[in-house]
Parts: sequence; structure tokens; C-alpha cells
Amino acid sequence: MQFKLSKIAASVITASTIGLMSTAVAVEEQTAQSDDVEIIQVRGISGSLAESARQKRYSDQIVDAIVAEDIGKLPDNNIAEALQRITGVSIKSDFGVGENVTIRGIDENRVELNGRSTSGSGRGGISLSDFPSSFLKTVSVVKSPTPDMIEGALGGTVNMQTIRPLELQEPMVAITVDAEYADKTENWAPKITAAAGSNWDLGDNGLFGASFVVSYLDRKIRQDEFQTKMNSYHSIDGFDEVGNGPNDTFTVRSENTVRMKEESRERTAYGLSLQWAPQSNEGNVYLDLSYSELEGGQSAHDFLDVVTKPIANENTFQSGSGQLMEYTLQDVFVIPKTESDFAENDSYSHALGGDWQVTDQLKLFGEIAITGSEENDVDSQLNLRPVDREAYEAAYAENPNVSPGSFMNSFDAVVSYRSDKLPGIEYADPTALTNPGTMAIREMFYDKSKTENDETAVRFDLEYAEPMGVSWISSVKSGVRVTSREYEFHTAELQNDNGSTFKDAYKKAKYVGGDKDGQYVTPAFLDDDIWADAIYTKSYSNQFDQIDGNGFNSLTGPVAVYKAGLLRNDAEGTFARMQQWLAGTNYATTGSLADNMTDLEDEWKKIEEDTRAVYLQFHLDFDEITAVVGARYVETDLDSTIIHSYSDEELQTILEQDKNLSVKGNKLTGTNEYSDFLPSLNVNWSINDDTIARFAAAKVMRRADFGDLSPAFDIGMTLIDGSQGSYDLDPKRVTQYDLSIEHYFGEGGMVSAAIFYKDVESFTVPVSSCEANSRTINDQSVGEEWKNICILDVAGESQSDVNIADPNMPNGEQYVTDLRNQGLTGITISRETNGGSGEVYGLELAYQQQFDFLPGPWAGMGVSTNYTYADSEQPNKLPLENISEHAFNFQLYWEWEGFQTRLAYNWRDEFMDEEDYGKRTWQGGKKGYGSDFDRTDPTADNYDPTAGNVYREARGQWDYSASYDIDETWTVVGNVVNLTGEPLIYTTAQGHDFRNTEADRRYTLGVRANF
Repeated sequence: MQFKLSKIAASVITASTIGLMSTAVAVEEQTAQSDDVEIIQVRGISGSLAESARQKRYSDQIVDAIVAEDIGKLPDNNIAEALQRITGVSIKSDFGVGENVTIRGIDENRVELNGRSTSGSGRGGISLSDFPSSFLKTVSVVKSPTPDMIEGALGGTVNMQTIRPLELQEPMVAITVDAEYADKTENWAPKITAAAGSNWDLGDNGLFGASFVVSYLDRKIRQDEFQTKMNSYHSIDGFDEVGNGPNDTFTVRSENTVRMKEESRERTAYGLSLQWAPQSNEGNVYLDLSYSELEGGQSAHDFLDVVTKPIANENTFQSGSGQLMEYTLQDVFVIPKTESDFAENDSYSHALGGDWQVTDQLKLFGEIAITGSEENDVDSQLNLRPVDREAYEAAYAENPNVSPGSFMNSFDAVVSYRSDKLPGIEYADPTALTNPGTMAIREMFYDKSKTENDETAVRFDLEYAEPMGVSWISSVKSGVRVTSREYEFHTAELQNDNGSTFKDAYKKAKYVGGDKDGQYVTPAFLDDDIWADAIYTKSYSNQFDQIDGNGFNSLTGPVAVYKAGLLRNDAEGTFARMQQWLAGTNYATTGSLADNMTDLEDEWKKIEEDTRAVYLQFHLDFDEITAVVGARYVETDLDSTIIHSYSDEELQTILEQDKNLSVKGNKLTGTNEYSDFLPSLNVNWSINDDTIARFAAAKVMRRADFGDLSPAFDIGMTLIDGSQGSYDLDPKRVTQYDLSIEHYFGEGGMVSAAIFYKDVESFTVPVSSCEANSRTINDQSVGEEWKNICILDVAGESQSDVNIADPNMPNGEQYVTDLRNQGLTGITISRETNGGSGEVYGLELAYQQQFDFLPGPWAGMGVSTNYTYADSEQPNKLPLENISEHAFNFQLYWEWEGFQTRLAYNWRDEFMDEEDYGKRTWQGGKKGYGSDFDRTDPTADNYDPTAGNVYREARGQWDYSASYDIDETWTVVGNVVNLTGEPLIYTTAQGHDFRNTEADRRYTLGVRANF
């Protein structure tokens, strides 16, 4: 990674010129800074809330903050879960653990550490679940930016702040030891944090401080998931009624899937801060080092049934919205699958910087920061297929050339649904999932990927007080920031010696040479000798204990499956079993698993991005009215590189059509340059000593995510669909306005109201095409997927039209299979393009107070509550993802004589969770077009932008925490997350639930010691 030195130098000169202009006009000296420093001691819940209110009150911006109750103790054990208590902030969770936040309905935000970038696998920074909350003293959410802030946040900036060693008033050693119990896995997880810090007076050599913190977590949790595929029918065999759904349709849920997914996560994080200040206290120099290493994996067993046809039975009826509630699925066959995903992630954020009070008026600040992450992922699967062994062996005895794929073991299933319940599903064959002798190995997948994301940033700022002696200009700030970022992604997959994956080996593999030349290989059943020791009958305790069931469900019972631990811990052994089975066939392999990995060059991507920003900012003071006004100007240079496979003739045509492309060897690079002028204004009016009105306006921007900036493909394992980016994608740009009023009273009491409006000038919209790819002929899954595969007009030629076969046609699977074998099927590729405008607007209300006017112990009671209303619209008239129209938070706490307790409730309304989720919800659009819909062309007769969308139903969650101070050193703590065990329910646009998930309640017991 190298800086473009000439551009950096030009930017530094520009910033320095602005700074020198401000210093040159100064005409008088200012009085020296006072040595008196206000000491804020935060202890307990009330102290935390009072300090949060104080920071909000005295900020120049519209800010909300969460402050640690004590050293290293945020009110929640997870940063995202703590931030959800703030107005306008909602979180997204995985396995019941908060990971990312949306601010005023927008998830394209920045996560910073001490005002600088953090690094994750994407644009936004580190996941909030991966950074220890115990490292932090404050987490603030800045909703109205100032010019000196780093650009890139559309909703707001999350700034995590650690304690600096010179802030310590006395030597400190703190230890926290927690044990977290997850009720589904029935696992106790250790969580340990240790911190130490002090500072020393070195006399004439100044002041020196050092602090160190280390945190360790080893957690196992589980998520239970039930999911179905939504099918739209105009008639049901044996049922005479007309559908109550849109367009006279019935909604039938099939391809029922139970997924039991366990996650293990081991994280060790370190933080070191060194700080020095001269005896004169005219500045300081600091070195901040933080590093975390994360190892984690998710192992899952999926039990999926695939159906041919729904038919009515004597109990069949439909809901008022057309959902079939009781019926029989005819000719079901069950596909068990074992999955294992494993990741190692190392991330760091280091900075060397300092400030210097040059004169009474002039202050300089500089910093160089390097942040980065490296993530290595492994995704593996071993899939099974039900084969009627007895029928196959009888047919084989008469004809050794018979294909095992003709002997799928199917049976009927009776399905009983009720809304928001786990359905009853009873298979006619009670041994369908427990008899290893009828389960054959279908295929093995093994993919590896590596993501590297590094940024180097240099910034230089100066601040000059009262330039030109103008008393109402309290200060002028200016500065420059220059960055160089490099993002690289590459992936490899397991392929056999013929360049094909092991897809459908059970019915495609044939012997080569010898007496069996050309014959299909005998299926490998789970009770064969080479597989038997790798199989177990798996069952789960505490399964779906948060969702009411509607009768017996065969998919949740004991199931014979391949051991997930072998995929994760002994992938070479699993591969060796495949080798032994397929020896002597066209699927035969030589060498180890590593020897058979093939780089997918069409998915390799590299993004190099350089930015240069300069800003000028005025702080104005008119007594009751203060303001921060200025602008930030930023230039962005982008190089997006892929590996191409074009012929010389094709390449020449491409380069002639696009002058922003260049080629070097087999690398094709697209270049994009753009600039943004980002003015902002923050005005604060002190109506009286306790009441403040604020107005803010700003232009903000957000660069596209790295995956959207690369023309490289990202294709799913089944080769049915994928995505592709574009190097010339413009950033999203927003003009935003805020108006708020805040009233403060008592010790930390506050009531506030705010309205906000965001005018989004450059949404992105998805556009789909049918992409030709040579891999489809050998590896594209047809089977039950034939209704979702796009068809090409000409073999080998991509096209903009996405055409699929008539889903009601007879022998559709064979028809699409024949097209695939001729190279006439493609991959549906979705691309983001810059589209039209939209808006986000809303209202925020907040109130907090400690009832210290009450007598005796009641004086320790307090409340904090807030409400957010938000609405939005994008070009297709749908709301943005992740925006709930109504959200509500409530915290009731009580503390007295060392005892603290808090009950917190968080509720949010229904919202669109994901747009165009995929095949399982494509037939769930509001207009009832089934599979014959158009998402992108508003002029089409079958236009329905809701097809494929997923919505999450309204949900509330209770959390509880308590602690007791044994003495000044020792404290015992405990908390419960998701006290009442609330599941997540996802629906289609028609309001039919298609996925239910539930995660552990998490109980924590621990002890803290501060020495």
C-alpha cells in the first residue's frame, strides 16, 4: 500500500494554508488555560444516566451517549445492546446477540474508536459484538456531523471511547470474572476482563501514564430456525374454494426446513495506551494499540423436505388471506444436510498522535492511524439424498447401468399450520429421518475465502482561538486527512480432477475403465463401513421452546446425520472418505484436500481507494446562541481490479467502449474519481439556563460497499443466482435537517424532543440479468431448483432478460436439465445501480429522571424512556430496510446502599428486514403474481417490487440486571438477556410467516473487583 505522495502533499499544503490564514489575523494574546480540571466521578446507574445527560447538554452537536457505570462497565454486556436504549437507534442480532445498529433507520454508519476508523470485513467498521464493551468509558452516537468529523455516515457515527491513562486520578487495577449461561446449549461461558493503569509525575520530564486491558470470551450459543418456501397456487387438488389471497391465489408453504445452528466463539482482545504530557500541560503525545483475535464457527444440521404437489385432505381450509392451513404434501423426500462454517479474524487499530498548545490561541493536533483486519473463512457441507435402497438394488441386479437418481425415496406428509406457530408435519414413514440405510451421500462442498481490509490515515488539525480579535468567533478549526485503503477478497473451492465440484455425485459418478466402465457408481449409504463411524442420530434439547407448536413435527425429532464436528475439525478425513467411495470414477481425485482446491478467479476482487479531505470550521458564540458552521471537501480515487478471461478481440472492444478501463496482464482495472463538498451547520440556542433548542443541517455521503464496487462475481454454491458490482457506482448522498429542544432538571433529569428529515439523493436499485457461465453445465443444481433457473436465448451469451420456465409445465425438471446440458441455462445476477431519490423522516422523544425527592429508599428509584417514530420511501415506493415506524424503550432502575437493579424493555414495530430475499419468498408478493413477477420495471403489467421481500414482525424484549457492592472493592453482578424468551418471526409481503427463529436466554453471574 502506497500513498499518492503528490496528492497528499497538495492536500497538506492546502490545509496548512487555511490554518496559517487563520493564525495570521490574530491581534492579541488570550489568557492562559486554567489548571483547574473538573473531575466527573461516574458510579452506578443514576451516575451513568446523569453523565449521559451532561454530555448531551454541553455538546455542540445532536448527540446521545451511553456512559460506563464504573470503570469498564457499560449498562449492558454488549455495545449494540447498550446502544439500543438510545432514541433513534435499533439493532440487528444474530443468535440473539446484538451485532450492528441502525441510526434513524439507516445502517450505513461509521463505527470509530477514539475518533478514528475501525476495520472489519466491510465498509462500516468492526462488528459491535466483536469489540469488548469492558474496554470503554463512553459510546456516543453523533447524529449531526461537524466538518472535522470523518465522512461516511448516513445515519450517524458511533464513537467508542476508551479511558486514557492521564485521566486516571489514582492507580487502578480492575478485574471482572463472569460466567454466562445459555439455556439452549446449556453451556457456561467464561468472560474475563483485567485492566490496570497508572500515571507518574516525572518532574521536569513531565507526566507519563500507561494502561493495559485484556478481555477473553469463550461462548457457545444456539439458534433454532424453521423456514418454508412460499408457493402461490390458483387451485388446489381436491379443494373447491377460490383462493382468498391477492389475484385469487392460495399461499402454500412447502420445502419445510428445520435448521439447528450452534455457534462457538473464542475472542481475545488487548488494549494498550501510553501517554506523555510535559510539565507545563501544554499538550500530550499518545500511543494507542488495540488488537483482537477471534476464532469462531457455526455448525448446523438442516432437515429439508422437498415436495412435488399439495393436495387437500378432509381437514383442509384456508385463512382469510388465502393461506392453506391443513393439507397433505404428496411425494415428499427429505434432504438432511450438515454444515460447518469456521472463521478466524484478526483486527487491529493503532494510532500515534498528540496535540500541542503552541500559543495561548493556537493549538495543533496530528495523528497517524493504521487499522486493518484479516478474515479467513471456511464453509463446508455434506449433503444427503433419500434413496430407496431395496428398489435400487433390485433394479441394479437386472441392469447395472441404472442411475441411482431414479430411485428417490418419497412419501406423503400431513401438514398442519397455525399462524405464528411451529407447524405440525407428520411423515407417512416414521423412519424417514432415522434410517441410515436409506440415506446416500449426495455431495461435499468445501470453500475457503480470505478478506483483507487495511487503511492508513494521516490527519493534521489546528485550532485558533478568537481570530482577528472578533469575540463572537470563539475559534476557527481547519485540517486535512489523507487515507489509503486496500481491500482484497479471494476464494477457492473443492473441485475434482476434472475441474468439477462433487455436486450430485450419488447419481452422476460413473466408473472409468475396467469391467464397470460407464456404469453409475453404487451409492454410498450412511451405514456403509467407510461412513458408519461418522454418523450419529442427532437430537436437541430445549428445541423450539419459545414458539408454540401445532402438533408433532417429524423434522424436529432424532435424525441420522453426518457429524458436524468432522466437517470442521477433520475436513481432510471427510474428503478421504469421498475419495475412497469415488475411486475409479470420473469423480476420482488424487492428493489431499488442499491439493484439490481451485482458485475462483472470476470472484477475486481488489479495491484500492485513496481519499483526501480538507475542512474549515468556525465556532461562533453570541452568548445565548452558539454555532458550528463550515464545510468539508473530500476527493476519492478508486481503482477496482478483477481477473478477466476475455479474448484479445473482446478485450479490445471493451477498452474502446470504456476509457476508464485499463489492462495489465490478466488484470482488468476500472478507475473512478469523484469529489464531495459537505457543508454543515449546528446551532444551539440556550433559551434559559436549563433549556436548549438546536438546529442542524448537513450534507453527508457514503461510499458504496466493496462488493458493490467490483465487477467480480459472487455466486452461490448452487450456481442459481449471484451478484456483481460496478466500479463506477456513485456514493449515496444525503441532505439532512434536525430540530430539537432539550430541558434539563435536577440530577441528570432530562426531557427532549427532536424531529429529523433526510433527503436521499442517490439510492441504489437492483437490476437483474441472466449471465452465461461455463460452470453451469457440470455443476448447476437443477432438481427442485428448476423453477428458479434463468434460460438463455443463445448458449454462452449473457442477456438482460431473466426468463424462467413455466412453473406449471409437466416434466419441467427434465426440460431445464436438457437446456443446462446444452449450455442454455444461466445464473441470475443482481447488480446495484444508482437510482432515484427518497426520504427518511421522524420524531424522537426522551425522558429520564431519578426520583430523589421521594422518601427513604424510594429516592433511589429512577426511569429512562424514549420513543421514536420513523418513516421512509425509496424509488420503488417501499420503505428502507430496517426502519420500524414505531420504537419504544423503557428502563426502570433502583439503587440503594450498594444495591442496583434495572429492568429494561425494548420494542420495535414491524419493518422490512430484507429486500429481494430470494426464491423462498419470490411468490409472496402483495399482488399475487406467483413466480411470474417483475421487480424492476414499473411499466410491466406484472410489476411487484414486494415479491421476495422479507418483513420482521413487531417484537419486544425484556432484559434484567442487578449488582451489589460488597465493599469499595468487590461487587457481585448478574443479568438476564431476553428474560421472557421472545422469538423472531419473519413474514412475506402478504403477512404470512415463513421463518421463525429463536435463540438462547443468556444468564450472567460474575464478580468485579476494583483495586
